[in-house]
Amino acid sequence: MYLDKFLEYLLLEKNYSKHTVTAYQNDIESCQQFLDENYKDEKVEGVGYNIIRQWVVSLVNSGLTNRSINRKVSSLNSYYKFLIKVGNLDINPLKTHKALKTEKKVQVPFSQKELDSVLKELNTIVDFESARDKLIVELFYATGIRRTELIHIKLSDLDSNNKILKVIGKRNKERFIPLLPTVIDSYNTYNNYRSKLENIEDKEYVFLTKKGSKIYDTLVYRIINKYFSKASTKLKCSPHVLRHSFATHLLNEGADINSVKELLGHSSLAATQVYTHSSIAELKKVYAKTHPRNID
Repeated sequence: MYLDKFLEYLLLEKNYSKHTVTAYQNDIESCQQFLDENYKDEKVEGVGYNIIRQWVVSLVNSGLTNRSINRKVSSLNSYYKFLIKVGNLDINPLKTHKALKTEKKVQVPFSQKELDSVLKELNTIVDFESARDKLIVELFYATGIRRTELIHIKLSDLDSNNKILKVIGKRNKERFIPLLPTVIDSYNTYNNYRSKLENIEDKEYVFLTKKGSKIYDTLVYRIINKYFSKASTKLKCSPHVLRHSFATHLLNEGADINSVKELLGHSSLAATQVYTHSSIAELKKVYAKTHPRNID
């Protein structure tokens, strides 16, 4: 009963995607399954930290990565915070828990050469899908928006006259991003094909399938992977790597980190700083070329 209310809270009040809410549910139910198998009378809502720690140990022994384990524990922690908030729990058993150590993954962005290669392939517009795919790639790289933000863009959010895109980000936070003229051109081309679809079910949304329904997560991923896996040797060719490329390339060209933070929709500068590591190589080049003491 409590879990259902928590999931409803995430979906309706926190505005989390259904995919994210399902992940929270699976994580919490994973803990309950452990309790059912080892402590039949214990429930997640009333269990103590010592038993939760045994669950964590079992996850470690199962071969799960520390990153995945931390995510599961974080989901449980959010559930406990919710229960305290609504008055169904007095003390959070995870209050003193420390996350397992994880290696920081360095996300390598797409190079300009890789992006140029993909955009060159997408220059040939022959139908609705090729026009849509080109706009998706250009919009990701030109704005750095998240996959779920792209999916939920409505026609009313894109002002082609003023070249501005309104984006609804995490926790319903609204931001405005300027659009390049090339993106507007691609949008107009796509919109022409879109208007000729026989049936449009989700009329208010910009990005549709060829059947006229709103585009979805896995399709967006497949589109990006389809084109970039041809141009890049990277193991992961995802929308998030395009977001990373957007931020890194702006920083490499001298963009102010606070401006990049606003464009990305981050609530803290720390979240933006993860993109600065790949700018170090560029800084080294500039340093080597310009420092008067460099004689190599």
